[in-house]
Amino acid sequence: MENQEQEEPVRKDSNKIYFLIAVILALLGTNTYLFFKDKKANERIVTISDEKTRMQTEIDKIEAELDNASSLNIQLSEELQQEQEKARKKIDELRNALRQGQLTQSQLAKAQEEIKQLKFFVSKYSSEISDLKKQNASLTNERDELQSTVDSVNTKATALEKKNEELSSKVQTAAAIKAGNVSITAVNIRNRGKESGSNRSGTTDKLRVSFSVINNPLAEKGMHSVYIRVIDPNGNLIISNEGGMFNADGGELQYSYMTSIEFANDGKVYSIDWSGNKSFLKGTYTVLLYADGYSMGKGSVNLK
Repeated sequence: MENQEQEEPVRKDSNKIYFLIAVILALLGTNTYLFFKDKKANERIVTISDEKTRMQTEIDKIEAELDNASSLNIQLSEELQQEQEKARKKIDELRNALRQGQLTQSQLAKAQEEIKQLKFFVSKYSSEISDLKKQNASLTNERDELQSTVDSVNTKATALEKKNEELSSKVQTAAAIKAGNVSITAVNIRNRGKESGSNRSGTTDKLRVSFSVINNPLAEKGMHSVYIRVIDPNGNLIISNEGGMFNADGGELQYSYMTSIEFANDGKVYSIDWSGNKSFLKGTYTVLLYADGYSMGKGSVNLK
């Protein structure tokens, strides 16, 4: 009896120990479960965070490549412009999604897929831009070669035109009539209109210009205007009432008298009288002749 009473306390103490051990094991199991659960969650958060950083870097690269392709200053088709706008819109959407905070696995997978599609488009877009750049370079070379050819043709045309002008000028010069054997005679008109030669200023009423025209088969046969410039002994051009302006030797000149002669290339001698509108002075008078826009000849006479 006494032994039985001693065994009961021992059995009760053993049961308590077993219970405490079970509780401790349960707590250890729970703590271990929670530890590994938290560790996996932390690893998952770290993984997502790292993936967000990688995706952010990837988006930056894609946008930089898109900017680089856009900076080539190529004229884009309407379709390429629309695709470029879509790509930039998608980049903005992805950036906003990454800024919103922690992404779920499904959101992360979707974003990754969108980035893959975007990378494919940008690669294709850059390739098309590169092709367009090559085409533009080829067209620019063709344009430059064509412009060079045009410039060369224009240069040759200008040179030819200049030669033609020079030839035309030479032909005109060669075709102009030239005076030969020019002589100036002072004439005195006596009573009843009888004329005689004079060498004095006081008895001179007019000057007679006599000349022949040098044989010239290039000169046009027919009427030719002859302009006369009379220079007095003081070196002044005498302007009479019949004077005016004409063009000769590349400039505009004033004449004292103008008349016309008929040229037949037959060696004929012509005579032109000029009286002026005032009395004659002592000294040398010079007479200059012009025809067909060029100097024709000259002569002089000295009056005492």
